[in-house]
Amino acid sequence: MTTLKREQLPADAALVRSGALWALILSGAATLETAGGRQTVLPGDAVLVDPRTAYRLTADVDTDLVYGDLRREAPATPWSSPLVLRGFGDEHRGVVALVTTCPLSVQCKADRFAEAYAGLIGAAISAMSRPAEAVGGQADGARGPADDPEVAEVVAALAASPGEPWTLDRMAGLVHLSRSALTERFRRVTGHSPMRMLREVRMNRARTLLTKQCLAVTRVAFEVGYGSVAAFSRAFAADHGVSPLAWRVSAAGYPQERPADPRRHRRTCADQQQRPDAVPVQ
Repeated sequence: MTTLKREQLPADAALVRSGALWALILSGAATLETAGGRQTVLPGDAVLVDPRTAYRLTADVDTDLVYGDLRREAPATPWSSPLVLRGFGDEHRGVVALVTTCPLSVQCKADRFAEAYAGLIGAAISAMSRPAEAVGGQADGARGPADDPEVAEVVAALAASPGEPWTLDRMAGLVHLSRSALTERFRRVTGHSPMRMLREVRMNRARTLLTKQCLAVTRVAFEVGYGSVAAFSRAFAADHGVSPLAWRVSAAGYPQERPADPRRHRRTCADQQQRPDAVPVQ
Protein backbone atom coordinates (compact mmCIF):
# COMPACT_ATOMS: atom_id res chain seq x y z
CA MET A 1 0.00 0.00 0.00
CA THR A 2 1.28 3.44 -0.92
CA THR A 3 -1.89 5.53 -0.81
CA LEU A 4 -4.90 5.72 1.44
CA LYS A 5 -7.42 8.51 0.96
CA ARG A 6 -10.66 9.63 2.55
CA GLU A 7 -13.10 11.17 0.12
CA GLN A 8 -16.66 12.46 -0.04
CA LEU A 9 -18.33 11.16 -3.19
CA PRO A 10 -21.45 13.11 -4.21
CA ALA A 11 -24.48 11.13 -5.31
CA ASP A 12 -24.00 9.44 -8.71
CA ALA A 13 -20.23 10.08 -8.70
CA ALA A 14 -18.10 7.03 -9.48
CA LEU A 15 -14.77 5.83 -8.14
CA VAL A 16 -12.81 4.11 -10.91
CA ARG A 17 -9.18 3.14 -10.32
CA SER A 18 -6.70 0.77 -11.88
CA GLY A 19 -5.09 -1.97 -9.85
CA ALA A 20 -6.28 -3.59 -6.63
CA LEU A 21 -8.72 -1.71 -4.44
CA TRP A 22 -9.66 -1.80 -0.78
CA ALA A 23 -12.50 0.50 0.24
CA LEU A 24 -14.52 1.06 3.41
CA ILE A 25 -17.87 2.87 3.41
CA LEU A 26 -18.12 5.22 6.41
CA SER A 27 -21.52 6.75 5.63
CA GLY A 28 -23.96 6.80 2.76
CA ALA A 29 -24.24 3.90 0.33
CA ALA A 30 -22.69 2.82 -2.95
CA THR A 31 -23.17 0.26 -5.70
CA LEU A 32 -20.26 -1.94 -6.74
CA GLU A 33 -20.50 -3.09 -10.35
CA THR A 34 -18.36 -5.79 -11.95
CA ALA A 35 -18.86 -8.22 -14.82
CA GLY A 36 -20.42 -10.59 -12.28
CA GLY A 37 -23.18 -8.22 -11.23
CA ARG A 38 -24.08 -5.41 -8.82
CA GLN A 39 -23.89 -5.26 -5.03
CA THR A 40 -24.98 -2.54 -2.63
CA VAL A 41 -22.31 -1.54 -0.11
CA LEU A 42 -23.54 0.02 3.12
CA PRO A 43 -21.86 1.88 6.02
CA GLY A 44 -19.36 -0.38 7.77
CA ASP A 45 -18.96 -2.66 4.74
CA ALA A 46 -15.56 -3.11 3.09
CA VAL A 47 -14.76 -4.30 -0.42
CA LEU A 48 -11.66 -5.89 -1.90
CA VAL A 49 -11.15 -6.04 -5.66
CA ASP A 50 -8.14 -7.71 -7.24
CA PRO A 51 -6.16 -5.99 -10.04
CA ARG A 52 -7.66 -8.26 -12.72
CA THR A 53 -11.27 -7.28 -12.03
CA ALA A 54 -12.79 -4.27 -13.79
CA TYR A 55 -15.19 -2.42 -11.52
CA ARG A 56 -17.11 0.77 -10.86
CA LEU A 57 -18.07 2.00 -7.38
CA THR A 58 -20.90 4.54 -7.68
CA ALA A 59 -22.31 6.56 -4.79
CA ASP A 60 -26.07 6.10 -4.44
CA VAL A 61 -26.22 9.13 -2.12
CA ASP A 62 -23.53 11.44 -0.76
CA THR A 63 -21.00 8.91 0.53
CA ASP A 64 -17.98 9.16 2.81
CA LEU A 65 -15.41 6.44 2.19
CA VAL A 66 -11.77 5.49 2.64
CA TYR A 67 -9.93 3.68 -0.16
CA GLY A 68 -6.41 2.57 -0.96
CA ASP A 69 -4.27 0.57 -3.35
CA LEU A 70 -4.08 -2.61 -1.31
CA ARG A 71 -1.84 -4.49 -3.70
CA ARG A 72 -0.44 -7.63 -2.16
CA GLU A 73 -2.76 -8.14 0.80
CA ALA A 74 -5.33 -10.86 0.27
CA PRO A 75 -6.99 -13.52 2.39
CA ALA A 76 -5.01 -16.69 2.96
CA THR A 77 -8.06 -18.72 1.89
CA PRO A 78 -9.35 -18.76 -1.70
CA TRP A 79 -11.67 -15.86 -2.50
CA SER A 80 -13.58 -14.49 -5.43
CA SER A 81 -13.19 -10.92 -6.63
CA PRO A 82 -14.90 -8.73 -5.65
CA LEU A 83 -15.04 -9.66 -1.99
CA VAL A 84 -17.58 -7.72 0.09
CA LEU A 85 -17.05 -7.89 3.85
CA ARG A 86 -20.28 -7.04 5.64
CA GLY A 87 -19.89 -5.40 9.03
CA PHE A 88 -16.13 -4.88 8.67
CA GLY A 89 -16.37 -1.60 10.61
CA ASP A 90 -18.05 -3.21 13.61
CA GLU A 91 -15.68 -6.16 13.60
CA HIS A 92 -12.47 -4.12 13.35
CA ARG A 93 -13.03 -0.79 15.12
CA GLY A 94 -9.31 -0.29 15.68
CA VAL A 95 -8.56 -0.44 11.96
CA VAL A 96 -11.42 1.97 11.25
CA ALA A 97 -10.11 4.39 13.87
CA LEU A 98 -6.66 4.22 12.28
CA VAL A 99 -7.66 4.81 8.66
CA THR A 100 -10.08 7.63 9.51
CA THR A 101 -7.73 9.40 11.94
CA CYS A 102 -4.58 9.49 9.87
CA PRO A 103 -4.95 8.84 6.12
CA LEU A 104 -1.81 8.62 4.02
CA SER A 105 -2.48 12.02 2.48
CA VAL A 106 1.11 13.19 1.94
CA GLN A 107 2.87 11.34 -0.83
CA CYS A 108 6.37 10.26 -0.03
CA LYS A 109 8.41 7.10 -0.39
CA ALA A 110 6.68 3.93 0.82
CA ASP A 111 7.41 3.73 4.53
CA ARG A 112 6.78 1.46 7.50
CA PHE A 113 3.62 3.35 8.37
CA ALA A 114 2.14 2.47 4.98
CA GLU A 115 3.29 -1.11 5.39
CA ALA A 116 1.55 -1.25 8.76
CA TYR A 117 -1.72 -0.09 7.20
CA ALA A 118 -1.49 -2.84 4.61
CA GLY A 119 -0.56 -5.45 7.22
CA LEU A 120 -3.40 -4.56 9.57
CA ILE A 121 -6.03 -4.27 6.86
CA GLY A 122 -4.86 -7.49 5.24
CA ALA A 123 -4.98 -9.20 8.64
CA ALA A 124 -8.53 -8.00 9.24
CA ILE A 125 -9.60 -9.21 5.80
CA SER A 126 -8.06 -12.62 6.43
CA ALA A 127 -9.75 -12.87 9.83
CA MET A 128 -13.19 -12.17 8.34
CA SER A 129 -12.76 -14.33 5.23
CA ARG A 130 -11.73 -17.54 7.00
CA PRO A 131 -14.31 -20.29 6.54
CA ALA A 132 -16.64 -20.68 9.52
CA GLU A 133 -15.45 -24.22 10.18
CA ALA A 134 -11.84 -23.04 10.38
CA VAL A 135 -12.74 -20.33 12.87
CA GLY A 136 -14.88 -22.71 14.89
CA GLY A 137 -12.05 -25.23 14.99
CA GLN A 138 -9.84 -22.95 17.07
CA ALA A 139 -9.57 -23.44 20.78
CA ASP A 140 -11.66 -21.08 22.91
CA GLY A 141 -9.91 -17.74 23.18
CA ALA A 142 -7.28 -18.64 20.58
CA ARG A 143 -6.39 -16.15 17.88
CA GLY A 144 -4.68 -16.65 14.59
CA PRO A 145 -1.79 -14.34 13.72
CA ALA A 146 -4.07 -12.36 11.44
CA ASP A 147 -6.64 -11.49 14.09
CA ASP A 148 -4.99 -8.85 16.28
CA PRO A 149 -7.28 -5.98 17.25
CA GLU A 150 -4.91 -5.00 20.07
CA VAL A 151 -2.20 -4.03 17.58
CA ALA A 152 -4.75 -2.06 15.55
CA GLU A 153 -5.94 -0.29 18.71
CA VAL A 154 -2.41 0.77 19.66
CA VAL A 155 -1.56 2.01 16.17
CA ALA A 156 -4.84 3.94 16.06
CA ALA A 157 -4.01 5.57 19.41
CA LEU A 158 -0.54 6.55 18.18
CA ALA A 159 -2.00 8.01 14.98
CA ALA A 160 -4.59 9.98 16.94
CA SER A 161 -2.08 11.48 19.42
CA PRO A 162 1.49 11.29 18.03
CA GLY A 163 2.66 14.12 20.29
CA GLU A 164 1.88 12.25 23.50
CA PRO A 165 4.84 10.98 25.60
CA TRP A 166 4.41 7.38 24.49
CA THR A 167 6.48 4.60 26.01
CA LEU A 168 6.39 0.86 25.43
CA ASP A 169 4.89 0.41 28.91
CA ARG A 170 2.09 2.86 28.11
CA MET A 171 1.30 1.17 24.80
CA ALA A 172 1.22 -2.27 26.43
CA GLY A 173 -0.97 -1.01 29.27
CA LEU A 174 -3.45 0.41 26.78
CA VAL A 175 -4.36 -3.10 25.63
CA HIS A 176 -3.48 -4.95 28.87
CA LEU A 177 -0.51 -6.84 27.46
CA SER A 178 3.07 -7.24 28.63
CA ARG A 179 5.83 -5.37 26.84
CA SER A 180 7.17 -8.57 25.29
CA ALA A 181 3.73 -9.77 24.18
CA LEU A 182 2.93 -6.46 22.50
CA THR A 183 6.31 -6.34 20.77
CA GLU A 184 5.90 -9.90 19.48
CA ARG A 185 2.42 -9.14 18.15
CA PHE A 186 3.61 -5.95 16.46
CA ARG A 187 6.46 -7.75 14.72
CA ARG A 188 4.15 -10.55 13.61
CA VAL A 189 1.49 -8.24 12.14
CA THR A 190 3.47 -5.19 10.96
CA GLY A 191 7.05 -6.47 10.80
CA HIS A 192 8.24 -3.72 13.15
CA SER A 193 8.50 -2.96 16.87
CA PRO A 194 6.01 -0.65 18.63
CA MET A 195 8.65 2.05 19.14
CA ARG A 196 9.67 1.93 15.49
CA MET A 197 6.02 2.27 14.56
CA LEU A 198 5.70 5.29 16.86
CA ARG A 199 8.54 6.94 15.01
CA GLU A 200 6.88 6.25 11.66
CA VAL A 201 3.57 7.66 12.92
CA ARG A 202 5.36 10.82 14.03
CA MET A 203 7.25 11.16 10.75
CA ASN A 204 4.04 10.67 8.78
CA ARG A 205 2.33 13.39 10.81
CA ALA A 206 5.38 15.65 10.50
CA ARG A 207 5.29 15.43 6.70
CA THR A 208 1.62 16.41 6.77
CA LEU A 209 2.30 19.42 9.02
CA LEU A 210 5.34 20.49 6.99
CA THR A 211 3.11 21.05 3.98
CA LYS A 212 1.48 23.94 5.88
CA GLN A 213 3.68 26.88 4.95
CA CYS A 214 2.69 29.03 7.91
CA LEU A 215 3.53 26.36 10.48
CA ALA A 216 7.10 26.80 11.75
CA VAL A 217 9.36 23.76 12.01
CA THR A 218 9.61 24.46 15.75
CA ARG A 219 5.86 23.99 16.11
CA VAL A 220 5.93 20.84 13.99
CA ALA A 221 8.58 19.38 16.30
CA PHE A 222 6.42 19.94 19.38
CA GLU A 223 3.27 18.69 17.67
CA VAL A 224 4.83 15.31 16.88
CA GLY A 225 6.36 14.71 20.29
CA TYR A 226 9.87 16.14 20.22
CA GLY A 227 11.07 18.50 22.93
CA SER A 228 13.43 20.45 20.67
CA VAL A 229 13.95 21.29 17.03
CA ALA A 230 17.40 19.72 17.16
CA ALA A 231 16.05 16.35 18.31
CA PHE A 232 13.30 16.44 15.72
CA SER A 233 15.68 17.43 12.93
CA ARG A 234 18.05 14.57 13.79
CA ALA A 235 15.23 12.04 13.74
CA PHE A 236 13.74 13.43 10.53
CA ALA A 237 17.09 13.56 8.73
CA ALA A 238 17.87 9.99 9.78
CA ASP A 239 14.69 8.79 8.02
CA HIS A 240 14.61 11.15 5.04
CA GLY A 241 18.23 12.08 4.39
CA VAL A 242 17.47 15.80 4.60
CA SER A 243 16.37 18.26 7.27
CA PRO A 244 12.65 19.04 7.79
CA LEU A 245 13.09 22.47 6.19
CA ALA A 246 14.90 21.04 3.17
CA TRP A 247 12.18 18.41 2.78
CA ARG A 248 9.51 21.13 2.92
CA VAL A 249 11.27 23.13 0.18
CA SER A 250 11.76 20.13 -2.12
CA ALA A 251 8.40 18.44 -1.52
CA ALA A 252 6.10 21.44 -1.46
CA GLY A 253 8.09 24.15 -3.20
CA TYR A 254 7.89 26.53 -0.26
CA PRO A 255 10.58 29.19 0.15
CA GLN A 256 13.09 29.05 2.96
CA GLU A 257 11.80 30.27 6.29
CA ARG A 258 13.13 33.65 7.38
CA PRO A 259 13.16 35.23 10.81
CA ALA A 260 9.97 37.18 11.34
CA ASP A 261 8.26 39.22 13.99
CA PRO A 262 6.47 36.60 16.15
CA ARG A 263 3.48 38.90 16.61
CA ARG A 264 3.06 39.27 12.87
CA HIS A 265 3.38 35.51 12.46
CA ARG A 266 0.58 34.94 14.94
CA ARG A 267 -1.66 37.36 13.08
CA THR A 268 -1.27 35.54 9.78
CA CYS A 269 -1.28 31.92 10.93
CA ALA A 270 -4.06 30.57 13.10
CA ASP A 271 -1.96 27.52 13.85
CA GLN A 272 0.42 29.68 15.88
CA GLN A 273 -2.19 31.06 18.25
CA GLN A 274 -1.71 28.30 20.78
CA ARG A 275 1.58 27.92 22.63
CA PRO A 276 2.96 24.40 22.14
CA ASP A 277 3.67 22.33 25.20
CA ALA A 278 7.07 20.71 25.46
CA VAL A 279 6.91 16.93 25.18
CA PRO A 280 9.73 14.61 26.30
CA VAL A 281 11.79 13.15 23.49
CA GLN A 282 11.16 9.49 22.87
